[in-house]
Amino acid sequence: MLTRMSSLFLRTLREDPADAEVPSHKLLARAGYVRRVAPGIYSWLPLGLRVLRAVEQVVREEMDAIGAQEIHFPALLPREPYEATGRWTEYGPNIFRLKDRKNADYLLGPTHEELFALTVKGEYSSYKDYPVTLYQIQTKYRDEARPRAGILRGREFVMKDSYSFDLTDEGLSESYAKHRAAYQRIFDRLGLEYVIVSATSGAMGGSASEEFLAIAPTGEDTFVQSPGGYAANVEAVTTTAPPARDVDGLPAAQAHHTPNTPTIETLVDFLNGAGLGRTFTAAETLKNVLVKTKTPGATEWTLLGVGVPGDREVDMKRLEAALSPAEVALLDEADFARHPFLVKGYIGPGALAANGVRYVVDPRIVPGTAWVTGADKADHHVVDLVCGRDFTPDATIEAAEVREGDPAPDGSGPLSAARGIEIGHVFQLGRKYADAMQLDALGPDSKPIRITMGSYGVGVSRLVAVIAEQSHDEHGLVWPKEVTPFDVHLVIAGKSEEIVAGAEQLAAELDAAGLQVLLDDRKASPGVKFADAELIGVPTIVVAGRGLASGTIEVKDRRSGERTEVPLADAVAQLSGRG
Repeated sequence: MLTRMSSLFLRTLREDPADAEVPSHKLLARAGYVRRVAPGIYSWLPLGLRVLRAVEQVVREEMDAIGAQEIHFPALLPREPYEATGRWTEYGPNIFRLKDRKNADYLLGPTHEELFALTVKGEYSSYKDYPVTLYQIQTKYRDEARPRAGILRGREFVMKDSYSFDLTDEGLSESYAKHRAAYQRIFDRLGLEYVIVSATSGAMGGSASEEFLAIAPTGEDTFVQSPGGYAANVEAVTTTAPPARDVDGLPAAQAHHTPNTPTIETLVDFLNGAGLGRTFTAAETLKNVLVKTKTPGATEWTLLGVGVPGDREVDMKRLEAALSPAEVALLDEADFARHPFLVKGYIGPGALAANGVRYVVDPRIVPGTAWVTGADKADHHVVDLVCGRDFTPDATIEAAEVREGDPAPDGSGPLSAARGIEIGHVFQLGRKYADAMQLDALGPDSKPIRITMGSYGVGVSRLVAVIAEQSHDEHGLVWPKEVTPFDVHLVIAGKSEEIVAGAEQLAAELDAAGLQVLLDDRKASPGVKFADAELIGVPTIVVAGRGLASGTIEVKDRRSGERTEVPLADAVAQLSGRG
């Protein structure tokens, strides 16, 4: 199909939008693919919609190839199914809730497990109906607290979500494997550099969970890898606990006056200058961080103490994942004022236990380990406070930061860290939603079989931004051929009748050959046209200029930058892949 830039609804920008921080946001806006409507909400303009539809088609083809069947649910959903699974409250402020004129509760769907389960329950009743896999490509809504990075993290986005329904756990494993392989084919076709990592399930629930992360320095997700093949999102990394030690014979805990030592660094410096007969390190100190949590539906916050080795920080994303679906927040000054037993900079396990505050610790803090920690009194710390003798944590928690060089949990070597953008997530949900919806099939013995489910998501609109993140240069976007808005960007580089007529003829022949052509027939200078061509990012740019007089055109490969003179007579065959 031939599209003329003189009539295309397009306006390119020379400057980056003021709120754009990442390359994809800058370039998709500048090249006229998307426009911001409100925070986290974007319109798709003609160029952007073509790319979005191309990505959808790749996803659709690979889903169809594994036998999945496409359906489409409403985005406006009733409260009751989500109430049945507990997610009406579990999602907290992250979903859009609204009421109709009859005061009934609704939400804008963030995901559709409940509706899929109810639909299958309403249609299927026999074991002979299974297995089945259904999917949709649909707009989703989540009330992001901090929408940013353009369409990478929006409040409205397009997602492919599919669900497998099996009679057995073995069947679920097969469905999971099929989806995992299909996702690899999707992302390979899109030319993405990605990794598959172990992940947490969060509000989705279930057992096995893996994320597909596109490697990008601008990514919000940190993942780690080992030389031996271990890979995980940092929230899913488990710490190998050291063996417990015998507490007999260990020195007694002693409180010391440690003036002006509210930080680990000042504490270590003071102890090493206090003449205590030994050298102290930050790793021997116990840092106690106080947070407050609120479970879904609760109205009051609850205090929680988190203990980690003093040479590490608390990673809030790991902490939130460990405590999900509860909300988590650090204490503010008003919280400390309401709880005077919390002495900032000098908090220890003693005051927490005495005041009924739950205390959870890093797995490295095992019985028999001795620590330097707060004495619950300003300017005082306790040395040689022994876990299991002088204090007993309520539980362990994965909340400490994961660092490069840490050992992989499976013993496969030291970890290295990188950043990524989540593009897909696969879950073995099991029977959580089937239980809530009482989704059964009658077996051959007429006894009910509880169905087991899998859930599999791909961020379709996010993929457009991710491709842009990985496929651009200093001049603009560089689309892979699989999703390019056009096959050929034909630039008329001249005003003479001969050049214009020759370019028009070439465009018509390319169109007739089945190529989608963007013809820049505007009355603009060649410099403006070339700049826009590189910004827009069609992988093949054809320049019809003065060379037409000698029967040649210039073909530029947008990815490599290579320019080739091609005889006009051979142009159609070469550009259509037949030459």
